[in-house]
Amino acid sequence: MRMIEIIAKKRDKGSLNDQEIQFWIDGLVDGSIPDYQSSALLMAIVLNGMDAHETTALTLAMMNSGDVLDLSAIEGIKVDKHSTGGVGDKTSLVLGPMVAACGAKVAKMSGRGLGHTGGTLDKLESIEHFNIFLDEKEFIRQVNDISVAIVGQTGQLVPADKTLYALRDVTATVSAIPLIASSIMSKKLASGADTILLDVKYGDGAFMQTAEEAKELALAMIEIGRLSNRDTRAMISDMNQPLGLAIGNALEVKEAIETLKGEGPKDFTELCISAGIIMLKQANLASDDEAARAMLQEVISNGKALEKFKQFVAAQGGNPAVADDVSLLPSSKMVSEVKAKRSGYLKEMKAMKLGLVAMKLGAGRAKKDDVIFPGVGLVLNKKVGEKLSEGDVLMYVHHDFPCSDELLQEMDECFEFSDTAVQTPPLIAEIL
Repeated sequence: MRMIEIIAKKRDKGSLNDQEIQFWIDGLVDGSIPDYQSSALLMAIVLNGMDAHETTALTLAMMNSGDVLDLSAIEGIKVDKHSTGGVGDKTSLVLGPMVAACGAKVAKMSGRGLGHTGGTLDKLESIEHFNIFLDEKEFIRQVNDISVAIVGQTGQLVPADKTLYALRDVTATVSAIPLIASSIMSKKLASGADTILLDVKYGDGAFMQTAEEAKELALAMIEIGRLSNRDTRAMISDMNQPLGLAIGNALEVKEAIETLKGEGPKDFTELCISAGIIMLKQANLASDDEAARAMLQEVISNGKALEKFKQFVAAQGGNPAVADDVSLLPSSKMVSEVKAKRSGYLKEMKAMKLGLVAMKLGAGRAKKDDVIFPGVGLVLNKKVGEKLSEGDVLMYVHHDFPCSDELLQEMDECFEFSDTAVQTPPLIAEIL
């Protein structure tokens, strides 16, 4: 088998078989296939696509390129959730403890953020001494003991994806549904859970720009799950404005704690409840939406969800007292206000711009080795559709250094106003 023949086949719109895909991934990982040939094949895939069988074969070849976790020692159905990412997305911090308090086994591996704000791991590490590094035995033991663990991915989990993503990033081949779907699903399948819930986001602050594109990606990943005998479901959610109010690591942990107490923002709470309903049904702990919703609302109202969060934090070395006293979380040196310069209805809140502002304050990374300042970020005071008067506070800026005039101008440009009432779209467009 020769790589040039595989490239030519896909160039000419042919379908690659399992052996050809495995040959490519094996050569990619062991270095026998040069980057320029892999790059050529990636571009052919972008231009000509892959069918469901090819995409699944690519996913499985990538999954098997490194460690695959065996979680059979964990009792019960293991559930996992993945978000395609967005501004203010701290869902795992609430969803994990909440569904675990209902009896589900949450075994989750997460990554770090590169971009507007930190990832789930960065947020958790804003809790003093929180340990994201558990070995496989510790991970399994913790899920058996308290039903939830969230850890960093091991260095040997899906190494093919790390190599491929680096190539895609520099060859303009990131935006292809088969490549995105196989990247996400190879890591989810290798993580060993029995069920997968995908929160596929669309809009200004998301990777997919439209609900239609998000649905296409979701259906591709659901089909990979089906062909891999894994219960995979998806929700399509709007990211044209930030999720919740907080953008930034410790600020988002604080908002997650408030949500576990039943005091969180309405949109964020509803997204967590909706996701939790699906996960409880996947875990066979609830027969229908109504029963699942009642279970989730009960563990919030009786304090069991918050107590599970404390157990989870303590089990991974963090200080559980943060759940009762959020002042123990890191805070910024300064807090400033951004005020409305006119009256009207808030028409648009540019999620990506807000995320980039947070990154420039130190809440995220532009480069892999950038240092995150856990206490900085933004806290919104208004959401799209709300009426306000000139001088009303739009958001609070938590920062460690004075903001430049240029950055202040960028903050003003994040908001657009209307003289007439604004209809807000539903947060969740569809559940698949």
